[in-house]
Amino acid sequence: MMYDQTRAQQPPDRQPGSAGRRTPGPEPLLGPDERAALTQRLHHALNTFAHSPREALEEAESAFDEAAAQLMSALTERRSALHEGWHGQDPATDSDELRHALRQYREITQRLLRM
Repeated sequence: MMYDQTRAQQPPDRQPGSAGRRTPGPEPLLGPDERAALTQRLHHALNTFAHSPREALEEAESAFDEAAAQLMSALTERRSALHEGWHGQDPATDSDELRHALRQYREITQRLLRM
C-alpha cells in the first residue's frame, strides 16, 4: 500500500471522497437552545451598535463570557464522564474499552485545538 499524502493531511473527521461534505460528527458541547440564545444575544449587540456602541459592546462581552462559562461547564462534565468511564476499573479491563476512551479524549482535544 502506498502512502497517500493528501489523505494523511486531512483532518480525522473528514472521509476521502466526501467532496467537502462532513460526516455526522460528535454532538455539540452546547445544546441547541443555549447556542440559539447566545447567538441571538450576539446578533442583538451587532444590530444595536450604530445606536448605542458602548451598550452593544457590553452585551457582546456578556454573551462571550456566558458562552465561555457554558463551554467550560460542558467540558468539565465531559471530562468527568470520560474519567469515570475508565479510571478505577479492573486492570484487566478490555483494551477496546480503553481504546474507545482514548479516542474520545483525542476527539475532544482536537476539537479544542481547532477553535
